[in-house]
Amino acid sequence: MKVVVDENIPYLLTPLQRVAEVTALPAAAITAEAVRDADALVVRTRTRCDAALLDGSRVRFIATATIGYDHIDTAWCAAHGIAWANAPGCNASSVCQYVACALRLLDSEGVITLSPVTTIGIVGLGHVGSRVKALSERLGLRTLCCDPPLADSGRGDGFVRLGTLAAECDIITLHVPLTKDGLYPTWHMADADFFASLRRRPLFINTSRGPVADTAALRAALQAGQIRQAVIDVWEGEPAIDRDLLSMARLTTPHIAGYSADGKARASQMVLDALATHFGLPRVEAGTPPPSSAPYDIDADSLRLKASPDTFEYQRNHYPLRRES
Repeated sequence: MKVVVDENIPYLLTPLQRVAEVTALPAAAITAEAVRDADALVVRTRTRCDAALLDGSRVRFIATATIGYDHIDTAWCAAHGIAWANAPGCNASSVCQYVACALRLLDSEGVITLSPVTTIGIVGLGHVGSRVKALSERLGLRTLCCDPPLADSGRGDGFVRLGTLAAECDIITLHVPLTKDGLYPTWHMADADFFASLRRRPLFINTSRGPVADTAALRAALQAGQIRQAVIDVWEGEPAIDRDLLSMARLTTPHIAGYSADGKARASQMVLDALATHFGLPRVEAGTPPPSSAPYDIDADSLRLKASPDTFEYQRNHYPLRRES
């Protein structure tokens, strides 16, 4: 069995090579020609899995080592007998660590105050949002949660609508998938109308997907003081990011909020398990992250991107994976 793998997925290649023929390529080299005789693909968000890539290939399974899967044309794959799997929750702890570090840094700088008089609004209460909710409660913040799909399904209570967050929150953090269709689209959820509705000049955090926030509207909100500051890990048009927004926002990073060694190892194990289940392969263990006692320095990641935005993709692909503890 032949598997084409994005070479920038850590802790995966050596164990996978024990049970399959593996071709490791940079994301840009995962082309229609490269996958034509592959049985499976293991990708990240940089690889668009659609007819242009897959038509005429023998690929029958795609595993993405990411929570998100909007880079997979699931309808086309289903119509052509191609199964797929993602890695839900793999980096939830990593993103929560990132948010915690951002909050503590901005508290130390006086941008926000981590106390019971501060209200945080969490949009999306999935794997990541649930952990951020627990973090917020540990920090003693008044916590409001907005998740219309969960609220309308009856699978939880105490949810509020986005308008309540806009009226009452000092911090708003987004943890939603990117969707354009259906009952709950999130594309440009944070648009000009959203920012104009804010009443408490909140800190705005986006670690979900870049297009969940309208770049022009976010930039204008910073300029107009509708938000007090921004923490941005995900960007519209990555890796060609908005330079003005980069310079204006306090913390800016190259889509690495979920890039802990622990999260990557969990994703790789989920990929290996998915391949084993689909193809009846022996189960193998993903690699183990090296130990580290260094605390996470979010400001260093931000300064690195501000100093060299042209190397966004290089910084993301060669990120020195941090430990979560």
